[in-house]
Amino acid sequence: MTARRNRPQEIVERALALSRADGCAVVVAERSSADLRWARNALTTNGTARGRAVTVIATVGGGQGTAAGVVSGSAVTADDVEPLVRAAEEAARGAGPADDAQPLVADVPHSPAYAEPPAGTSAAVFDAFAPALGESFARARAEGRELYGYARHQTVTSYLGTSTGLRLRHDQPMGRVELNAKDVRGPGSAWLSRATDAFADVDPRELDAELAMRLAWAARGRVELPAGRYPTLLPPAAVADLVCYQQLRADARDAAEGRTVFARPGGGAGPGGRTRVGEKLSGLPLTLRSDPYAPGLECAPFVLTDGSDTRLSVFDSGLPLAATDWIRDGVLERLTAGRHTAALTGLPVAPYTDNLILEAGGSRSLDEMVAASGHDGPELLLTSLWYIREVDPATLLVTGLTRDGVLLVRDGEVVGEVNNFRFNESPVDLLSRAVEAGRTERTVPRDLAKVCPRAAMPALRVPDFHMSSVSKGV
Repeated sequence: MTARRNRPQEIVERALALSRADGCAVVVAERSSADLRWARNALTTNGTARGRAVTVIATVGGGQGTAAGVVSGSAVTADDVEPLVRAAEEAARGAGPADDAQPLVADVPHSPAYAEPPAGTSAAVFDAFAPALGESFARARAEGRELYGYARHQTVTSYLGTSTGLRLRHDQPMGRVELNAKDVRGPGSAWLSRATDAFADVDPRELDAELAMRLAWAARGRVELPAGRYPTLLPPAAVADLVCYQQLRADARDAAEGRTVFARPGGGAGPGGRTRVGEKLSGLPLTLRSDPYAPGLECAPFVLTDGSDTRLSVFDSGLPLAATDWIRDGVLERLTAGRHTAALTGLPVAPYTDNLILEAGGSRSLDEMVAASGHDGPELLLTSLWYIREVDPATLLVTGLTRDGVLLVRDGEVVGEVNNFRFNESPVDLLSRAVEAGRTERTVPRDLAKVCPRAAMPALRVPDFHMSSVSKGV
């Protein structure tokens, strides 16, 4: 007889009841997904999937301090839970004192829907999208281009329970379309992506029309340019890749200890004075913020993590999150800090939040910014960035590649494409040099989509984007 699949809340309660540790936190994540994939104007795969991940965090006190053990698995029934609990306890007993140790969070009200079944998705989410995609295939085939890409919708319902009494829940829908078009008559390639919660607001015919326009721009001619610094327009997706990378490195402790671009040279008065908090980073009135309740970008309103890193601590699991300005009107206001880091640095508690919004009051769309470009000389319009890697933590210098089209703009019009480049830039320095920000819109980065899926960014105009070498990539 097949064992009964236990509800996620039952798994939480079973793990907490089995725990012999001084403290215990349990996260159960129920995942449901639906996918479409296509290549050369035809669907290749489609399907749905469900899964469960269980993380047990055990804390054990000792003479030298508190240790934590974290073990994850895929417990489906109550009988699957005990090995995870015992393994977490053993890991805690074998670990040294945790550097980020704090008492587990307590006194947070239960989530109203905690007892309800998890949310889910199905192939029905594509009921309108899939036929429209078929129309896009037919039009692309007739007009000499090939479409490649995928659409994915996922819901994750997370349940958090702790030995201190927390019973919290968060439902996270996530959707993304990535579409690439190739010109069958030449080397042209164009890419775009859209984020969506339910696919009702994404029309693949409109996306294909935009890609067709980009390929037509590229077909107007190709210019080979050398490495150098060029006036450049970065679309929201490219801005998201760079700004999200910056936020991943905006840790208060690393800054206070002098290890990052956010460290103040020579230090300052008090622990927090060793950071650049309070310093003006941009001449534009840029505000970079996170808000778990931001419309269309909602994320968990409490710390929800299956491990400790520079962004989050397992000891802070369940800590409520609030709207936070990281940069306000160009001035650095906050660095990410859990309770332990805040105590060390003297800075406010400000845990990492899973969305990111950059605003500067701009009203121009990217198309309007293009129309205002290239009147004093040619400018470049990027499509996307790829393979971003850190070169120097002290300046946050990163390197990466342009991909799927670098376009040339003269007198407000795209006149062709140029070769791809490798770039070297610091996101922090880039924000200081930006001379215009457009209208903020929901977007998704290309390289960092998995770690920064909820973003809203403007296009940015930079007078001297550094193309460090020519790339052979498409």
